[in-house]
Amino acid sequence: MSVALQPAVVTDDQADGSGAETSDGSGDQGSRPERHEATTVHVTRGPRNSLQHWLEARSFVRVCLNYVVIVLARIAPSLRLKSWLLRRIGVTVGEGVSWGLESTPDVFWPELVTVEDHAIIGYDVTLLCHEFLQEEYRTGEVVVGERAMIGAGAIVLPGVEVGAGAQVAANSLVTEDVPPDATVAGVPAEEV
Repeated sequence: MSVALQPAVVTDDQADGSGAETSDGSGDQGSRPERHEATTVHVTRGPRNSLQHWLEARSFVRVCLNYVVIVLARIAPSLRLKSWLLRRIGVTVGEGVSWGLESTPDVFWPELVTVEDHAIIGYDVTLLCHEFLQEEYRTGEVVVGERAMIGAGAIVLPGVEVGAGAQVAANSLVTEDVPPDATVAGVPAEEV
């Protein structure tokens, strides 16, 4: 028996981490992709789109610090230095992780990124833990499993887990969980 999960909804009054409210699913049009079950919805109010509210979601100084550290990690030639820098801003980095040049973890919520032992994050990969929409933004963890490989230019969206030993082809858009040892490719990425 399976239970359908609803994404958590947080109003802008709760965006400071004081609590979450579960959505009742009203207005839901059909089933949502799995990753939405693993994201938290933060509702924003007013005529402006949700990105205009980013200062209410995260500290300006924190985002600036994250950005500077990520830029340094993106261009650093040393794999150890990259991992050390990213750990300083909250990214969970396992042993022996390899970060390609220009790879980018989420600048707003780097603490939601986990890369397990001996995973490879290829050149110019983006691991996103947030998505700003018109009237809400969503946050969700991104987990890259042990010995998983993500090819150059791939983008992993919030709420996605790439299983242990899985492979993501270059330039893929990963919108759903990738099973362990599977290979996915395309936009959106599908198992091959």
